[in-house]
Amino acid sequence: MPGDRDRALEKTDASLRREQDLLTVRAAEGDEEAFETLVHHHAPGLLRLATRLLGSRAEAEDAVQESFVSAWRKLPEFRGDARFGTWIHRIVTNRCLNVLRSRRSDLGLDAVPEPSAPDHQVSPSRAAEAHAAVADLSRAMEGLSAEQRVCWVLRELDGVSYESIAETVGISPEAVRGRVFRARRYLTEAMAAWR
Repeated sequence: MPGDRDRALEKTDASLRREQDLLTVRAAEGDEEAFETLVHHHAPGLLRLATRLLGSRAEAEDAVQESFVSAWRKLPEFRGDARFGTWIHRIVTNRCLNVLRSRRSDLGLDAVPEPSAPDHQVSPSRAAEAHAAVADLSRAMEGLSAEQRVCWVLRELDGVSYESIAETVGISPEAVRGRVFRARRYLTEAMAAWR
């Protein structure tokens, strides 16, 4: 029954949240194993996020690693106003924002998924066209402010809610909506040739 399945999923979500909360408390008390478990749980998603924001896997790995080191140092001060996942996402996002602000040139968007081929082979001309579209999107992304880029990537590529983005970035949901709207409008204009 759908209702039973939904209740089972809610219980699973609730138990996962409790487990994460317990691991966070243990890690804040200096339990390295608990922190390592949190790292293993959150690292893949954070690495995807950082790669999408920075356009470089190497820079993303550095940003995520530095964020975890920073989180470990600050964990005893963690007040629990937000969940660990939200907190570490904010640390990674802020680190990426700092990197983006420090380098306004040569931004790539390697993390935008390449169009995947169906089971049959794609013609070389279609593959070249898809590659060119991704390259143009990468160049267009350079025209966004760091804040617009972060909000757009979190919303459009990661599917994060406006409220969660607001909490992560430290602005109101309305401000997030405005930044995403302006980013969409800019990218739509910049990519008009591909329509």
